[in-house]
Amino acid sequence: MGLMLENGLAQDAVLVPPSNFSMVEENIFRSGLPTPTNFPFLETLNLRSIIYLCPEPYPEENCKFLQSQNIRLFQFGIEGKQEPPVAMSTDTISEALKVLIDVRNHPVLIHCKRGKHRTGCLVGCLRKLQNWCLSSVVEEYQRYAGSKSRLNDMKFLEAYDILSMRQSLYSIIYRYQGYGSNKRRLLYRGEENVHNKARLTSI
Repeated sequence: MGLMLENGLAQDAVLVPPSNFSMVEENIFRSGLPTPTNFPFLETLNLRSIIYLCPEPYPEENCKFLQSQNIRLFQFGIEGKQEPPVAMSTDTISEALKVLIDVRNHPVLIHCKRGKHRTGCLVGCLRKLQNWCLSSVVEEYQRYAGSKSRLNDMKFLEAYDILSMRQSLYSIIYRYQGYGSNKRRLLYRGEENVHNKARLTSI
């Protein structure tokens, strides 16, 4: 899949999104691990941050791209092994969720390796925070995971205690953007706690 470039750029150039790319909400995107082929496309998103959900070091060529674009990298090392199954970390997902809903980090791209399981779990927890019903949360997870959907991930999404999460976010405030807008925005003000569980990489 590719998008044609316009506005003075080479007409035969093509913008190629990363695998499994999609918009989650305005200024929140998801995908698999970007490759250099995807960098021109990512430039069009004007990203401020990337949330990387794998324990492996971020690829050097990707680090150089982030440095050139002044994009911050938040890394949460969640194992993605299926055999033997590794339980999703509630604490790690919750810390990643705090970074995700902080509008100071937007526009933000969430990704793991393939944009299916770890990314799907984080997005699913965001949906629960948005009061989505469980069936819709699971349907969205399955749409991106496809035949690779994991029962453990769906059990995690069902069990994730969003009420407890809300209680721990007393510093979340609601902001309305623009005159007459019904669009609700979240800002995490407890900056001293945001990066406790994330490895914030200065590139």
